[in-house]
Amino acid sequence: MVNKGNGQQAHGLKINERLPALEADAYYKNNITRINLSDYQGKWLVFIFYPADFTFVCPTELEEMASLYKNFTEQGAEVFSVSRDTPYVHKAWHDSDPRINKVEYPMLSDTTGELCKAFGTYNESNGLSQRASFIFDPDGNLKAMEIHDDGFGRNTRELLRELEALKFVRENKGKVCPAGWKPGDEAIQP
Repeated sequence: MVNKGNGQQAHGLKINERLPALEADAYYKNNITRINLSDYQGKWLVFIFYPADFTFVCPTELEEMASLYKNFTEQGAEVFSVSRDTPYVHKAWHDSDPRINKVEYPMLSDTTGELCKAFGTYNESNGLSQRASFIFDPDGNLKAMEIHDDGFGRNTRELLRELEALKFVRENKGKVCPAGWKPGDEAIQP
């Protein structure tokens, strides 16, 4: 990875690269557990990286994802939130904040920074993750990514639309989706 000079690093993963074989501790289904990403082969995987628990923008994002989580699972996807916090901090946040109490997807703990570094979200200047989203297809190939400044939250509805478009393209060989495509819209036959 290349340091961009502002404490942030250039993105490590590229489109169509495979998901690294990684494991992480997590807070999931009211338990501290170990998640092996290879256990999710054959599913769409959505990762939402965020800087830290007990902050300002992050709980709004995780709550919005919680409200749409069923929509993601109906598309055959599993969602993972990722921060540098321990699974015990995730549990404390889950138990104390009514917005985070709605979260049913695995909250991955990246205390070593291994996940952030593998995905290219690690911010050298503060040791946290950049706010970022990644979508991997059922073969484990990266199909969409977004990394942006921490000052504003991601649009989870747009992330869902991207997943729906990616799934449509995969299931309808030879067709592509125009800008703003939503399920039911016309696709393009190149």
